[in-house]
Amino acid sequence: FIKERSKVNAVPLKSKKASSFHEFARNTSDAWDIGDDEEEDFSSPSLQTLNSKVALATAAQVLENHSKLRVKPERSQSTTSDIPASYKVIKSSSDAQLSRNSSDTCLRNPLHKQQSLPLRPIIPLVARISDQNASGAPPMTVREKTRLEKFRQLLSSHNTDLDELRKCSWPGVPREVRPVTWRLLSGYLPANTERRKLTLQRKREEYFGFIEQYYDSRNEEHHQDTYRQIHIDIPRTNPLIPLFQQPLVQEIFERILFIWAIRHPASGYVQGINDLVTPFFVVFLSEYVEEDVENFDVTNLSQDMLRSIEADSFWCMSKLLDGIQDNYTFAQPGIQKKVKALEELVSRIDEQVHNHFRRYEVEYLQFAFRWMNNLLMRELPLRCTIRLWDTYQSEPEGFSHFHLYVCAAFLIKWRKEILDEEDF
Repeated sequence: FIKERSKVNAVPLKSKKASSFHEFARNTSDAWDIGDDEEEDFSSPSLQTLNSKVALATAAQVLENHSKLRVKPERSQSTTSDIPASYKVIKSSSDAQLSRNSSDTCLRNPLHKQQSLPLRPIIPLVARISDQNASGAPPMTVREKTRLEKFRQLLSSHNTDLDELRKCSWPGVPREVRPVTWRLLSGYLPANTERRKLTLQRKREEYFGFIEQYYDSRNEEHHQDTYRQIHIDIPRTNPLIPLFQQPLVQEIFERILFIWAIRHPASGYVQGINDLVTPFFVVFLSEYVEEDVENFDVTNLSQDMLRSIEADSFWCMSKLLDGIQDNYTFAQPGIQKKVKALEELVSRIDEQVHNHFRRYEVEYLQFAFRWMNNLLMRELPLRCTIRLWDTYQSEPEGFSHFHLYVCAAFLIKWRKEILDEEDF
């Protein structure tokens, strides 16, 4: 099996790859068809050696289990007890699907070679989104407990010190306190604890007032184009995650996006804005759900819970978009400026990579437009986006300015792979 794979990998890379940007664009399905293994460290030079060892160890274990079954035929029902604890990795239906689909791709290639593979497995984007202290996760370390306690003290004080909260949130927010922390960092909730309950009540009522006032107008002729585009984009939002394919969730997203669009006529609805709802929706849903949310049936929640999640997602997304709305106005000038700034930044911090792009006539706009339009959400699993947004919300202008440096860091991180390539 391993020898056969090595023969496949021996095929010259150039013959299998797109030779131009236009060919690449024609032959590439959209962003969610990613092939990144969740647990891989792509920077490791020994990646293939490591995976070969794992594959061999797993194969040996399977053979041993089969030989046991032959000796004891009465044990026709296979049980998980036959499998060592270290191999119990399937936790969701998406993982099960992945294990079935990827039998021919268990020897992984480094990131820069993956595009040449004919089939790419479906990777669950929210699987194991719960971090510490969730079912199946290891118990919290002393450091994690200390950090969580620090957050709880800050959040429960009469007036939360927002500067201190930002410092604590920069390296990541514990799952248990993420919903209230995000509300505070986005400016949706006041720092004063006594005012929070009334503020939430008032803002949630205000949002559903907009629904009553405006949502029926989606059927009017002058709003038909907006509503039609939203209606088309909603099913495309994280299509591999069952949570977002539920009709009730799609209705919530339609309302959020339509109300935002008609309240912001300067930009209206633009493709890509639909992605920006998902991190908020998942975080505020996790307030009511202890397990991983990717397969959670939202009909199990009460109407009040769903209304709270919907209104909070709307207001926090609105706060985010307030800082980057020029990304979505006519001709999207904000994105044009940010892509140009990325080009200038890379030319200063890594002239070799910059010149490599120029030599092979690769324009920054060809790959970085989507990075700016979707805030890297189509390049990263959703659980990683949520972690990244902990930091973005801790920065004064995280989504508008700090994001630029994250994009530059991506190029520097994979500079070796980039410099090895000789076409788009």
